[in-house]
Amino acid sequence: MKLTLGFSPCPNDTFIFDALIHHKIDTEGLEFEVTYDDVETLNQKALKGQLDITKLSFHAFAYVANQYALLDAGSALGFGVGPLLISKNPFDENDSRFQIPSSELRIGIPGKYTTANFLLGIAYPQLQNKQEMVFSEIESALLEDQIDLGLIIHENRFTYQDKGLNKTVDLGDYWEKLTGCAIPLGGIVINRNLDREVQLKVNRLIRQSVEFAFAHPKSGIDFIREHAQAMDEAVMYKHIELYVNKYSINLGEEGRKAVDTLFKLAQERNIIPPIQENLYL
Repeated sequence: MKLTLGFSPCPNDTFIFDALIHHKIDTEGLEFEVTYDDVETLNQKALKGQLDITKLSFHAFAYVANQYALLDAGSALGFGVGPLLISKNPFDENDSRFQIPSSELRIGIPGKYTTANFLLGIAYPQLQNKQEMVFSEIESALLEDQIDLGLIIHENRFTYQDKGLNKTVDLGDYWEKLTGCAIPLGGIVINRNLDREVQLKVNRLIRQSVEFAFAHPKSGIDFIREHAQAMDEAVMYKHIELYVNKYSINLGEEGRKAVDTLFKLAQERNIIPPIQENLYL
């Protein structure tokens, strides 16, 4: 049986899926047709129901929970891994422009349905003048004064200071102080229309793929490097260490509590619609 699978070319995803798609584990008769896209493109594909299995932002998941169920394996949650709000010049978050609804501050965001934008809406609902752009273009937009603040994710956490940019707010830190939970960034979901046995098998295989990657961390190095867009290897492994952890093997009770808390807060603030479905597989 062949299933369509979408994930990003970022090191954390290629690290997770290497063993699965290259048959380093027994895939129990399943084949995967893989699509590589940035997370916001994957979000858009999920909204259209285009893939059987896909990585997506938890923000986007809120809009497709009727069609997709969240797997226990493959998610990106953690402490100290949240998106950062950065600026070209030192910018105090107590600046009056932060405190009032204002079109004065232009915010570059890595996509409407990213969890980064989700958190920005929870922390600073007054910041509404948002410009969507590919996550890798946000630093350049700041340097060229096209925006006032940039919301960065992925490997940009490790590179913004080298370009002379400044951290204004760590939204992950904000989330951890608010909730005490790990921050849920992205998860792996599967189409609910697939046979239940297939859904459970996919979850089992992704877990085995993550476990294989942890047991053989250099096994997928060529595959990871191939998709890492000339990323420095040290940064590549920092990226993996930051986003792949125990929650990637199994969400567990702690992981599910973090996801439930995220959605509860967002619903209370009318950021997402009410969700009727059970989120989980």
